[in-house]
Amino acid sequence: EVQLAESGGGSVQTGGSVTLSCATSGYTFDRASMGWFRQAEGKEREGIAAVDRAGHTKYADSVKDRAAIYKDNAKNVLYLQMHSLKLEDSAFYYCAAKPESFLTSLRESTYTYWGQGTQVTVSS
Repeated sequence: EVQLAESGGGSVQTGGSVTLSCATSGYTFDRASMGWFRQAEGKEREGIAAVDRAGHTKYADSVKDRAAIYKDNAKNVLYLQMHSLKLEDSAFYYCAAKPESFLTSLRESTYTYWGQGTQVTVSS
């Protein structure tokens, strides 16, 4: 059974930073494409960062230069570091997986498995 579990969310002040984790199991992590998505209240889910099995990354313009996605293949954990947080970064953050993939995609339809999400709230 594939499982993805996000953690690390919480309340952060503007200008601060956060590191989200996504613990995974049930598939070959180092052969998967992984992504981070977020959904703010009243808005559609947005793909913000992706990494493929070779370590190639892609970022949405909304987080580019403020975010870093990376995988720890030894621990089967995906991370997202974000700094210089803005009010508009407040959202529920989800990780997603597509096993046996070479894609680096910010599209929801790419991914097969999803976590339950973790809330990040940015306040001034």
